[in-house]
Amino acid sequence: MKVLIVEDEKDLSRSIVTYLKRENYLCDVADTVSTGLERIEAFDYDCVVLDITLPDGNGFRILKDLHGNGRACGVIVISARDSLEDRVAGLNMGADDYLVKPFHLSELNARVAAIIRRKRFQGHSSIVINELVIDLAAKEVMVHKNQVDLTRKEFDLLLYLVSNKNRVISKHAIAENISGENGELYESYDFVYSHIKNLKRKLAIAGCADYIKSVYGMGYRFC
Repeated sequence: MKVLIVEDEKDLSRSIVTYLKRENYLCDVADTVSTGLERIEAFDYDCVVLDITLPDGNGFRILKDLHGNGRACGVIVISARDSLEDRVAGLNMGADDYLVKPFHLSELNARVAAIIRRKRFQGHSSIVINELVIDLAAKEVMVHKNQVDLTRKEFDLLLYLVSNKNRVISKHAIAENISGENGELYESYDFVYSHIKNLKRKLAIAGCADYIKSVYGMGYRFC
């Protein structure tokens, strides 16, 4: 799962990134409105953690752009401003949550997870596809009730494919999902093939059906 943190307080931004990465999120950062707009134009995110007071303007501009373009990602506004007016404004503009500074990182993490479950998985804490069970909270995968030992990137890749079930996902999109904004720097997609191959092998050994299909010249589809 991929999160964008738009926050100009460097220490807070680093703390959020460090915490969320430990929770297996892929994190990008922006410290201005303009950089935030560039990020959401270039990449798809599952959640945006958005400060509304930024050096070059109001973060609500990013919120407007997200919803104006029909992006499905969740948005948590974080702000030192605790007025009812600001909360109502943020929620009315399409934010999913509003968190007042200072806050505990564990609370932010819980809210990010809840929003992603609600947006991507209709609020469910687990995904069940026949013999395959993905526990979103524990970040575990079970096949026929036996745990499959996946790396963090393999788990994220499986979740990304499942959340886009029956859609063809390009190799470039998968590269971005695995490596963040650095995905576009790779000259080949060998590392994508490697992760797909390892994921399919581990699921097959556990007795899982082959749900991940290669679409020649395009990418992969979970079906």
